Amino acid sequence: MSDQHHLETKAVHAGETPRVLGAVSLPIFQTAMYETAGGGAHHDLKYIRLNNTPNHTALHAKLAALENGEAALVAASGMAAITTALLTVLRPGGHLLAQESLYGGTYEFLTKDLAAFGMSFDFIDPARPATWTAKLKPTTRAVYVETISNPLMQVPDLEAVAAFARGHGLVSLIDNTFATPVNFRPPERGFDLSIHSATKYLNGHSDIVGGAVIGRSDWIRRILLALDSLGGSMDPHACFLLQRGMKTLALRVARQNETALRLARLLESHPAIAGVNYPGLPGHPAYERAARLFDGFGGMMSFELRGGEEAAKAFMKRVTLPIIAPSLGGVESLMTRPAATSHSDLSPEDRRRIGISDGLVRFSVGIESADDLADDLSRALAGLS
Repeated sequence: MSDQHHLETKAVHAGETPRVLGAVSLPIFQTAMYETAGGGAHHDLKYIRLNNTPNHTALHAKLAALENGEAALVAASGMAAITTALLTVLRPGGHLLAQESLYGGTYEFLTKDLAAFGMSFDFIDPARPATWTAKLKPTTRAVYVETISNPLMQVPDLEAVAAFARGHGLVSLIDNTFATPVNFRPPERGFDLSIHSATKYLNGHSDIVGGAVIGRSDWIRRILLALDSLGGSMDPHACFLLQRGMKTLALRVARQNETALRLARLLESHPAIAGVNYPGLPGHPAYERAARLFDGFGGMMSFELRGGEEAAKAFMKRVTLPIIAPSLGGVESLMTRPAATSHSDLSPEDRRRIGISDGLVRFSVGIESADDLADDLSRALAGLS
């Protein structure tokens, strides 16, 4: 597969040649181990836990191709990818700089678990590069941000993050789940490691849990060895489903980009809505940055109703097409209140500090008809203004 091929072509073909016995669809290699003549290093053995079966290696090649990274790996979940990457990069005694508005699982790991591994962190404002140097320590090893933050849709000064990391000898890590490789490819912008919850857009069908790390081959190799030991391996059937889902990634995300922008504009103009967080709206604080860096604004948004939590609950009961469920990035539209799901483990004080109100609604736009979704939202909002 040529590096000159477009992303749509890579999503279909990368990692799948030569084809096994001519099979157009890569088979599921449902075997835990493989015959060997002995010799070689332990990690040279083919074994599911070592993440090197044919299903794994095909996925690794496809993921690396999609973001133009040097290498990639898959893991049993997004959190397995995040935690293994951070533990590998930081090592005992290491210090991390991270933006504060993060996915709830990542926030919990940093604030409640990282210290047990002999590691520390400080939060930074990802939009104010001038303030970052003051947070540096002799032990600082890395900086961690999200391309589009969960659930407030903030867009850090991504160019400054990558440049700051290079200038201070730090490893730059970015959670690219919300943007996807279709809209943003971190290795192209100087990031060392790009992390995904493959449960979301990469798979796109809400039927597996998985994670991925893409980027520099030296770091991918170290993270893979740690993952082998920690045991966060993806099983062959999940690998098969992820590979199948990724073939339509570009088509799905293009549709979600288009529909989400239309719906964000509709919500922004509705009298019942107090505010919409979507980087494709000119009123978003980072709109110009997102327009310059992204190939699309994504399928995720969040918004506040003027009536607060009770209005949000009433609205979510009235919608008929979006499913009220956690997670995101699937073909079906999903809605949730982060205060009750993804960020429910945070204290009310922590949620308020980072801007997550009890009435905030997060909306993952699916691939349904944009007309039908717009009509459904309008009906659900009627009478709430």
